[in-house]
Amino acid sequence: MKDLSVIIVNYNVSYFLEQCLLSVRRAAQKLRVEVFVVDNNSVDGSVEMVQRRFPEVILLANKENLGFSKANNQAIRQAQGKYVLLLNPDTVVEEDTFLKCFRFMEANPAAGALGVKMMDGAGKFLPESKRGLPTPWVAFSKVFGLAALFPASAVFNRYHLGHLPADEVHKIDILAGAFMFMRAEALQKVGLLDEDFFMYGEDIDLSYRIKEGGFDVYYFPETRIIHYKGESTRKTSVNYVFMFYRAMMVFAEKHFSGRQARLYSLLIRWAIYLRAALALLFRGVKQVLPLLLDGLCLVLGALLGEKVVPDPLSLEVSPMWGAYLAVWLGTAFFSGAYDQPTRLYRLVRGMLWGSILLMAFSSIVSVVGETNKKHLLVAVLVGLVGMTLWRLVWHFKTYGHWRFGEPKAKRIAVVGSDKEVKRASNLLRQAGAQEPLARLEPQHTPADLRQIREVIEIYKINELIFCGKDLAVSQIIEWMVQIHNSAVEFKILPENSAYIIGSSSKNAPGDYYALHIEVNLLNPYYRRNKAVLNSLVSALLLVLSPFLIWRINRKRQFLKNCLGNLVGVYQWVGLKATATPESKPAILSPVDKVSGRRISPAAARQMEVIYAKDYTPYADLLILSRNISNLGRSA
Repeated sequence: MKDLSVIIVNYNVSYFLEQCLLSVRRAAQKLRVEVFVVDNNSVDGSVEMVQRRFPEVILLANKENLGFSKANNQAIRQAQGKYVLLLNPDTVVEEDTFLKCFRFMEANPAAGALGVKMMDGAGKFLPESKRGLPTPWVAFSKVFGLAALFPASAVFNRYHLGHLPADEVHKIDILAGAFMFMRAEALQKVGLLDEDFFMYGEDIDLSYRIKEGGFDVYYFPETRIIHYKGESTRKTSVNYVFMFYRAMMVFAEKHFSGRQARLYSLLIRWAIYLRAALALLFRGVKQVLPLLLDGLCLVLGALLGEKVVPDPLSLEVSPMWGAYLAVWLGTAFFSGAYDQPTRLYRLVRGMLWGSILLMAFSSIVSVVGETNKKHLLVAVLVGLVGMTLWRLVWHFKTYGHWRFGEPKAKRIAVVGSDKEVKRASNLLRQAGAQEPLARLEPQHTPADLRQIREVIEIYKINELIFCGKDLAVSQIIEWMVQIHNSAVEFKILPENSAYIIGSSSKNAPGDYYALHIEVNLLNPYYRRNKAVLNSLVSALLLVLSPFLIWRINRKRQFLKNCLGNLVGVYQWVGLKATATPESKPAILSPVDKVSGRRISPAAARQMEVIYAKDYTPYADLLILSRNISNLGRSA
């Protein structure tokens, strides 16, 4: 029998998984530990990486994404450990984490599960390390912001148990799914994770059932882990809102009854509508604000032009100015003026094309006189100055310099042995990042921290890289906590890894340095062209439908697909074997390029990776032309 079974469910985060497994390997040295990795059909080489670098790991490679609960249960059913740990791949554990948790559980036979103190990638404590049961009042306080207003209140912030000290052991209600150290005996009594929860809520449900089964659930802060992503899974997305609160409703229907269940259900529905509306509003404002600012600059330019060059078609009486603004902003949009990183030439190109179109139109239809053409010229020139100025101010506020298109200058220091520092430098150079300004070789004395702080101050360091081969995770976490500074980001170079990994906060996805690979399908330019192509093809197919309909197998579905693509709900060609929850439903896939052949799942994934990397609109047109009869498929 093993002392501990560690179970990690992975989906397309090979770089995090590698670092996590390296820390698990170190932490497992003083116990009999078996490690499971359940891969949910990743396409980023995760399976190959585990097979190559961690032959001791028991690898379960699924052919589809089963979700968090089902994947964990797969491994739990095979686990031989006295204790079972569910661990997220975007975590790093200290060298003594497993041993300390094991000894605590051995000393407390009534303990059924425990969680530890979690820190984000910037060394900040994550409040979700300890949570209370989400009763209707607790959920109300969290949903409507009372918990955030009174973070230390026992009344208003019971969701994160803000009144309990973060450095003391406590009995609590709910553990975070990122780290759940559980007694196998407790799991045998209360059952495994509820597979009705695809994502979110399963940790709340299991923690609650363990307590209901007569066991204690503990918050144990005497060891720490880094959890890079914290609670961030695109919280501003509508998809996240619905998935999270739907999980809460499943929990309420399962464990509450009567008036309490009805109240909870009503509250969650309110929360869904409120958060969804806020998410849509936030996204809409974020996307529209640059257009509004540019439109305002053009209006001011037109008003100034009215003073300089009097216009017989003045702003007050001419409805044409709305069309002028639409043309300018439209050509700016399609020229990439709103894509990141900001490039001034895209804005100038968009304004130039817009002006040429307006001048050509005015010459053809004789709507605009010569004076008005001068007015247009003044409006666009003044507007362009205004648009450039607000972009400069925003860029300086964000990045601290005036150079368009250049991100905030990295001022990097690396802590590690000379050999590892050189390796970090090579990786940074290959990734096109800034070379380190300072290098520190730790002596493993209290003076190290003082020296690091002095280097940060002298060289104005804003990124600190720790070499995982030379430093204990516990030491790295301690330095992160002690140095904790909003101006400094922390990253770790794992042993023998090609990635340098880090995250600045729980609400930012973890990032990493690696060799840059351009994926066209992620480029805003190609994504915009793809969306336009979808709509144009749909409009053309609808016009030609009287002639094409006889060739289509499912005629009603074909018309539905045309309308769905026209408004952007579907896409004619997209990813299926490698689709994510954020992907739009696709009628066809790159596999249809070789229609008539049987393609293995592995080959289909490979074809989709190549399609995404080398995408052009021509690729979609080619697939569509070869599959006219299949355009009536269901998405």
